[in-house]
Amino acid sequence: MKLKSLMLGAATAAAAATTAHAADLPVAPEPVDYVRVCDAYGARFYYIPGTETCLRVGGRVRTQVVANNVLEDGAWSDRDADGYSWLARGYLYLDARTATEFGTLRTYVSMYGNSTNGDASGFVMDNAYVQWGGLTAGRLTSNFDMFTGQAFIGVVDRDWSDVTLNQVAYTAAFGNGFSATIALEDRSSREATGSAAGGGVVNYGGTRAPDVVAALGISQGWGSAQLSGALHQVYPDAAANGGNSGGEDEMGFAVGGGVVVNLPMVTPGSNIFFQGFYGDGAMAYISTFGGIADSNGSGDTSTGYSLSAGAFIQATSTIGLALDGSYLDVDAAAGLNDVTRYAIDGSVQWEPVSGFVMGADVGYANTDYDVTGDADELLFGVRMQRTF
Repeated sequence: MKLKSLMLGAATAAAAATTAHAADLPVAPEPVDYVRVCDAYGARFYYIPGTETCLRVGGRVRTQVVANNVLEDGAWSDRDADGYSWLARGYLYLDARTATEFGTLRTYVSMYGNSTNGDASGFVMDNAYVQWGGLTAGRLTSNFDMFTGQAFIGVVDRDWSDVTLNQVAYTAAFGNGFSATIALEDRSSREATGSAAGGGVVNYGGTRAPDVVAALGISQGWGSAQLSGALHQVYPDAAANGGNSGGEDEMGFAVGGGVVVNLPMVTPGSNIFFQGFYGDGAMAYISTFGGIADSNGSGDTSTGYSLSAGAFIQATSTIGLALDGSYLDVDAAAGLNDVTRYAIDGSVQWEPVSGFVMGADVGYANTDYDVTGDADELLFGVRMQRTF
């Protein structure tokens, strides 16, 4: 009996000791899904935890002051006009990519918010599109567009196509830098309107057909080149079309070509570009300046062309020099103002730290209307910008 009691006591003590030691052991931590670097698409991409999707988050902050037209009859001679425009802008970029058996599936979003002369606006959708293989759908730069300037700010409008719009496009890559694109693009961003001789404005009617855009391009070590074409339905509103007695609408078109040539023999990063556009009933394809209607509403369309060139010289490892110039000539439809215009814009920029740039810009433009005469513009601007 005594031996049995001893054995029971020893077992109880051992069990108690085991329980006490177990209680003292550390608890194994829950597994953590650490963020992994994704190097498949370049720097700064990370895997979204729990997925095989790579994400890059970026942004930009820009502030600039532009002295508006300082010439006689410009903003500074009108007491109620703003002599300067002071802008602060913040951007947000999101780029998500996933590898699939049909190619990379990419979604891209960029947006920005402005404060100009103290008036703050909500965020504006800049780009938002999906790409899968060669298919692209959403809001991004028109496939017709080629080069949109070298100047750091671009204080005056130069005459070329530079439009962001909704679209669906397919691009086929043939190798060695050759590609071809066919796209349907929203017509709403290409509606050139203006005043007729009688004082009425020739506006567009409701949307009916999107524009058809095609482009052939090449991009290689020497630079890049592109040929573009577009078909555009000229569709005046009911008031303008009344003068046409309900006649048929016109089919406008535009064509263009351009080339960018790298200049490594000068300095790495230096280049020059040349481009030209012709349009018939599609003035927004040759210039974003505006002021001329695509037609007079009575079956007669405006025609015109624009030529532009520019250069960027990487003067030192931190200083860049840029110069752009353009010329526009429009033979307007009957009853509208013919227009000729030329513009030149130059800048100097300094990048003391990667992604941080400061610069100054000056631009001059002359616009000559055959009825109302010409107008001159001279503007100056400075900008500070950080991209991360």
